[in-house]
Amino acid sequence: MEDGNPSRSTFQRLKAICVPLLGNALLTSSSIPSVLQLLTQLRDTLRQVQSFGEVLSPQTVSYVFFPLSTILRRNELANIPDQVLERLLEVLAILCDAWWWDMDVAVWEQVFMLCSAILGGIDRKGKGKDRDEETKVAVAGCLWALLRPRTPLEDPLDFSDGDRARKITATFQGHAQTTKFMPVLGQTLTSLLLTAESSHMPLQRISLKVLSTMISDYLPDGFVPSVLPGTVSSMSKVALGANASKGWANGDIVAAALLVMRNAILRAVGDEVCIREGAVHDLSNLEDLLADSRTAADANGRPPLPYTTQRTATWLRATASQLHIALNALSPLLNHPTPAALIGLATFSADILSATKVTLPQSQTLLVTFLLSVQASPFDRVSEHADSALRQILTGQSSARHRILQVLFHIARDNLAALPRLLLSHADSKVEHVAGILESICRLAAPRADSLLSGVPAICAGVGRLLGPHGGVEKWGWSLLSTLDFVSPPVVVTPASAAQLLLENDPSASNNVPFPELTFRHVESHTARQALERTFRALGAAAGEESLFSVEWFLDVGLSGRGKRAVAALWCACRLLEGVGNVPLDQVFSSSAPSQRTKRLEKFARDLARRVGETWDDMDMEEMLSADRGQHVDAGEDNGDLVEHVQGFLTVRGISEAEPVASSTPAHTAVQPMLHRGLCLQLLAISAGILESRFLPLLLHTLYPVLHGIVSESLFVSTSALAALNSITDSTSFATPANLLLSNFDYALDAVSRRLTRRWLDVDATKVLAVLVRLVGRDVVQKAGDVVEECFDRLDEYHGYEVIVDGLLEVLREVVKVIEDDADNRPSKTPHASSERAPPVADAQRLDAFAEWFAHRPEDPAPEPIRDASYPHEAWGKAKDDAENDPAKDAPSSSEDPSSESTPTPSQALTQQIVSRSLYFLTHGAPQIRARILLLLANAVPVLSESALLPSVHQAWPFILNRLNDAETFVVSAAADLIAAFATHVGDFMYRRIWDDVWPRFRGLLLSLERADASSALARRGPAIGSESAYTHSHRLYRSIIRTLVAAAKGVQAQDATNWEVIVLFRRFLHREVHEELQACARELYIALCRNNEDAVWLGLSATLGWIEGSVVFLREPKWDIEDNVRLILQP
Repeated sequence: MEDGNPSRSTFQRLKAICVPLLGNALLTSSSIPSVLQLLTQLRDTLRQVQSFGEVLSPQTVSYVFFPLSTILRRNELANIPDQVLERLLEVLAILCDAWWWDMDVAVWEQVFMLCSAILGGIDRKGKGKDRDEETKVAVAGCLWALLRPRTPLEDPLDFSDGDRARKITATFQGHAQTTKFMPVLGQTLTSLLLTAESSHMPLQRISLKVLSTMISDYLPDGFVPSVLPGTVSSMSKVALGANASKGWANGDIVAAALLVMRNAILRAVGDEVCIREGAVHDLSNLEDLLADSRTAADANGRPPLPYTTQRTATWLRATASQLHIALNALSPLLNHPTPAALIGLATFSADILSATKVTLPQSQTLLVTFLLSVQASPFDRVSEHADSALRQILTGQSSARHRILQVLFHIARDNLAALPRLLLSHADSKVEHVAGILESICRLAAPRADSLLSGVPAICAGVGRLLGPHGGVEKWGWSLLSTLDFVSPPVVVTPASAAQLLLENDPSASNNVPFPELTFRHVESHTARQALERTFRALGAAAGEESLFSVEWFLDVGLSGRGKRAVAALWCACRLLEGVGNVPLDQVFSSSAPSQRTKRLEKFARDLARRVGETWDDMDMEEMLSADRGQHVDAGEDNGDLVEHVQGFLTVRGISEAEPVASSTPAHTAVQPMLHRGLCLQLLAISAGILESRFLPLLLHTLYPVLHGIVSESLFVSTSALAALNSITDSTSFATPANLLLSNFDYALDAVSRRLTRRWLDVDATKVLAVLVRLVGRDVVQKAGDVVEECFDRLDEYHGYEVIVDGLLEVLREVVKVIEDDADNRPSKTPHASSERAPPVADAQRLDAFAEWFAHRPEDPAPEPIRDASYPHEAWGKAKDDAENDPAKDAPSSSEDPSSESTPTPSQALTQQIVSRSLYFLTHGAPQIRARILLLLANAVPVLSESALLPSVHQAWPFILNRLNDAETFVVSAAADLIAAFATHVGDFMYRRIWDDVWPRFRGLLLSLERADASSALARRGPAIGSESAYTHSHRLYRSIIRTLVAAAKGVQAQDATNWEVIVLFRRFLHREVHEELQACARELYIALCRNNEDAVWLGLSATLGWIEGSVVFLREPKWDIEDNVRLILQP
């Protein structure tokens, strides 16, 4: 017993328990409950003492141990109940933990044998069932207290020798390895292997801990080979969850089982022990020959000890073969869902790989594959652990690292060669696995950002050889291209027109438009597709400039055709070049960490950009020729029959003469040119990312392909072009695509001009010019003069080609729309007086005002002028004399003449030029061109001043009226929109023209539309008017007519007779069954009419509802339900 108050207090507490426990040492049915309670109190007290950091002296331990040993002596072990034995062993484990430093070897042996007997069931043979799981947990815990390694910091005697823990451990190890104790050790090992397979998790965990320590520290070297097969077999079952009900074993259980297996393998077939016993030779120099011969002679001359297995070359070959099979069976652990299991597998593989370089050469590939697969794990902690283990092996000083490097290169070559076969088999999981291994190999080449370990330069050289001139890309490349088949990409919801995307005035448009994903024909999983992309990028990044040979080979194949093999080649070239230049297209561009790019790479990027730009127009020619032939045949395609993986039902034809169903191959082939164009645009974006600001001179060759792609009818090509434009903008350090296009506007205009010549005519060039104007936005006004001149020059030259004329007019309209959107280009105009609605006046006030006027009307009538204001009121000469004698004649006028107009801006002058030169196309034979001109004029009306606009309107008015009688409805709608613009901005000028010329035609159109709706299947039935759909010709024409009259009611002086006619004629559009859009337009019309004559509107609508009678009762229309709309119109 130790001196001091805490120790004395502890002893008194323990004494109060041990004395009655000793008195009840003989277990009976009446004493068992009290003994169980006392043991529980003793266990809790010891744990409390342990938690306070108090160290039990050897005397205290002996005192507590005495009643325990008395219970074991006075009772047969088989008759002790499980609960009592469990509490006793838990107390014994706590005592052994403190007693270990001073325990006698004989006591250690007796406690060990006791635990072994209970764990193995020797104590209860023939007595019934085995001990319960909780008792076995207590037994294993006691064994752990006896066997666990101690550190000098745990020594309770601070002044003791630092090697005391090592000496005590060596003493116990030496006793355990004696011939007498070996059977006990073997029996305990067998029992622990059985309990390790238990479904009871606590028992399984503690058993694996004891097994690991026992095999690594206590088994003799010669005995480990004997237990190796059983240990590996049992631990494989535990790790793979053979007895687990949920399929996977817990991650910590897997890691513990792999640790036991690792200790057994290293002690049985490790390089050190096998070389020492002569089972294998590791020859590094000439001295090893003599040393190995002496070692073999010594090993052969020693007699084998009992219970041992001698390591020989024959034994090693057989064991290595069996171990390889067992290791291969652990492959399912790569898919384990927990990080703990994956880290355990990585540690196991790294340790076995490092310690068995000579003894297990055939398993090196498998173990390296394990590490590479774990390195590709989505868990960062797992990936970092496997990466660090591989780098330590490959960058160490051992000569075995060269063997591991060769293994890595063989793995890379084999997996790259296996990709085509796996793609054809539709094995997405295997494709993802192989791609992850290749990526992991390549990632080892560069140093990890979050690690102090360096990269492996030898991997760069090895991957460079694989992708270089001597890597055989002509062999594995062709097989890869035969299976990398792309299909039509999935539908993506985007705005209807590609030209509407990426507008400068559209806040919803994002500048970071991603490249659309390509869909593999033989790969369905999204993760597998991403893994393939990352793999090729990693290959390019690891090989560096050496991979430019393979990139160029893929480019030659890709640009030599437009078929599926060419598309696959361009995809491979894109991904490899992304890795070489460190320009990933699937991430937002960031220039924070630019990579070092050599002159060779930049020269390659410049040549690539020119090559793509020069071959872009050849693609159009080849597509036209293939369309004329009705099919597209790639010169490089293999037309031989290939084995195809077919899913679904097999069609069986019973009649041999039946006509076969057309194959889906033409449709699949037709989509390849579209994919080819999209990948070419990706190549341009990658080149820009490599060259950065040095890419600007190449815009002369590449700007037109990008803009041409934006106007493509294919959504995939259009989105790819927008993404390429944004990528080029970021790479060249421009803020927005508009700034890029404006700075290089001459390049784009020159490219369009060259494609609008008789030698080289591209019908899409006008679309390119239109989208260029739209993308640049309001800043294009600086260059608009050149655009307009170019358009009118081409109109003079190609006025007979409808497609060209339509495209050029669309460009002019885009220019006018851009000018219109700029508020600075609009002249200031005085609004019409009728646009200001007078405040409502009560009827009583009106009557009083009339009575007052009527009473005083004969008095002092005001003289009425007989001439208008244009005639002078004084003599002609008098005004001149007054002006000469006026002293203030030289003073500047304080106010300008309201009739004078400011000098037109360049934009207004340009718009006036466009209008004056475009009027001739109002009578063009093509209806779409006539509509285009009308819309252009409507956009130009807000920009031009009255002095510039009215002569053109007066000149074109007869042609505009004729368009109201056009056979095409969309032309009539465009003409109505133009008249609405006139009424809004020059209402005084349009007074007679609206009511005398336009309204009669509108009235006739309404009658003809009503008759047409009566026989239309799309028209509404019953009293309602119009159609169900908002996209019919009649609906659009109704809408245009009503909007034109709204503009006329707001901006043109009203006529009472015509207003009443409009009020009566458009009541039907207020019916609740009419389309909602037409109802809204009709309400707006009547509200505008109220500003001019509210009484007339009230009278017409109230009479229609029957609110008033009398002379207007004929206006009653009970079939129209217009009450809700009328209340909205007439509300104050």
